[in-house]
Amino acid sequence: MAVVKMNRAIEYRAYPTDEQANLLARTFGCVRFVWNQMLNDAQDFEDAAGVFFVPTPAKYKKEFPFLKEVDSLALANTQLSLHEARSKFLKEPNVGAPKFKSKKKCKAKYTTNCQIHKTKNGAETQTIVLGHDFVHIPKVGDVKINKHRLPDKNWKVKAATIERTKTGKYFISVLFEFTKEVTPVAVKEENALGLDYSSHDFYVDSNGDVANYPQFYRKSEEKLAKEQRKLSRMKYGSKNYEKQKHKVQLLHEKIANQRKNFCHMLSAAIAKQYDAVYVEDLNLRNLAQTLKLGKSTNDNGFGMFRVMLQYKLEALGKTFAKVDKWYPSSKTCHVCGFVNDDLTLADRVWTCSGWGTTPNRDHNAAINIRNVGFLGSYPA
Repeated sequence: MAVVKMNRAIEYRAYPTDEQANLLARTFGCVRFVWNQMLNDAQDFEDAAGVFFVPTPAKYKKEFPFLKEVDSLALANTQLSLHEARSKFLKEPNVGAPKFKSKKKCKAKYTTNCQIHKTKNGAETQTIVLGHDFVHIPKVGDVKINKHRLPDKNWKVKAATIERTKTGKYFISVLFEFTKEVTPVAVKEENALGLDYSSHDFYVDSNGDVANYPQFYRKSEEKLAKEQRKLSRMKYGSKNYEKQKHKVQLLHEKIANQRKNFCHMLSAAIAKQYDAVYVEDLNLRNLAQTLKLGKSTNDNGFGMFRVMLQYKLEALGKTFAKVDKWYPSSKTCHVCGFVNDDLTLADRVWTCSGWGTTPNRDHNAAINIRNVGFLGSYPA
């Protein structure tokens, strides 16, 4: 048994007052403004000196006094986000370099950290407090929330992320830090599961079962197209245009919520039933841009599902591992190890020269992924 430090976030629906909403809007704008200023100065410095140096947000407060009105930690976290974006670009160039954020397209959100201060009496006070029906946010004050879930007693508030969606809804995601005793679970082959990604069925597992993804986007595609046609006929900027735009945004939000809920329930069920899960280390972003699979890949949210599955398994002391994406799991017979190099994506069933007919290429691939993940080595 090991004591592990973990982080968990609980997202609450928030209902700020008009005054609080106004301050949040200014904070969102300042965060975007500081990002663009720092990125511009960092690029100029790189052109002159050859080094990507990001200045601190404090540099801009004298020139732009309105930055003093908002939470300073929100601006400081923007600097960290820019550093992370740059580091990720250097490690994975396909992700792309950090870009300037526009007012229309960027997400309205910011993160602030919880700081602990000691009073003259020796008592400790926190800058972020989760109350009975509110969350206290620095500069903003007590924001009313729908407290649908209570954190455990030993959970300590670490940070809070405030977000305004395209439909005008506010959410506060409170990040907690805690320690937990986790007993590593010994993996048995019968309790191990391999998952092979499928653009149509979401996945096929090593037992031959499929996820039967409900295709939320495709089910709403006709209705969405109808609402978007109405929007295209309206005068840009008019009241009717804004009303119709809100309808389209609500429909997109509903699809995203359905997808997220499906991934949560499915990942929780798998984490509860199996001791180890193995998946392919696929780059889904690149996959969406090839083979005419963009709509299916972006719709099913398999990348989000993998993240959920990983943290839920690790919290239970179980195993989650990724298999090398270049391993020919579909081309390799899981019985004798024969590799069919002539197999194409259109071939759903193929004949093994040493064993016979493989009933399903995806099922065969899932078995290979489980075997390779469980053994920890690739066949010669």
